[in-house]
Amino acid sequence: MKIKTLIIVTGIIVLLYFSRASWLGYLGHSLVVDDPSATADVAIVLTTGVDYLPRLLQAAQLYRDKRVKKVMINGNRKTDAIRQLEKQGFIPACKWSENSLRILEMHGVPRQQVWAVSAENVFDTVSEAQTIKPFLINNGVSSVIITTSKFHSRRARYVWRKVMGTEEGIYTSAATDDPFDLDRWWQHGRQVKQVMGEYGGMAYYIWKQPW
Repeated sequence: MKIKTLIIVTGIIVLLYFSRASWLGYLGHSLVVDDPSATADVAIVLTTGVDYLPRLLQAAQLYRDKRVKKVMINGNRKTDAIRQLEKQGFIPACKWSENSLRILEMHGVPRQQVWAVSAENVFDTVSEAQTIKPFLINNGVSSVIITTSKFHSRRARYVWRKVMGTEEGIYTSAATDDPFDLDRWWQHGRQVKQVMGEYGGMAYYIWKQPW
């Protein structure tokens, strides 16, 4: 490598290092989308992924703010191991939705205003949207607000709009209490993994279009 080229490359590396807070922060902020003035028929709490509780509490806040009429939760995931245990007689201590229902009640959402959808074979955002879509259609739902983690909000909205086949009435509300640090995510190992997963996931969806 010629001396001039080496100096240029070194200069770029030094510049990137000392400006990392700016461009790395941009990568974090770019993952987040939010529709703060949107209203809808129902708030859908995304279950797959991490930090479920902040998503649940965000849906309760939307209900208290009268931005949605109902809250929807889903769960009851079934792995092969769980199905085998059930064949052997295993019975859960309570219904899969009970804890979420109690938390929502504590935060002002009556049980009768919650839709609990069993989604045994859901494993990611795409399969979650595909599983819930028929329920929404059958119940005449025309607009939804997706509550999810901050870092997952852009990809979640993208996926839901693709699966539903429209951008109309598909909104996102990033969980206020989500621990993702937009400006210092690279200082937390778990959040580095989350950012890499989001950009990688978005690239995969655009490439494969698994709808």
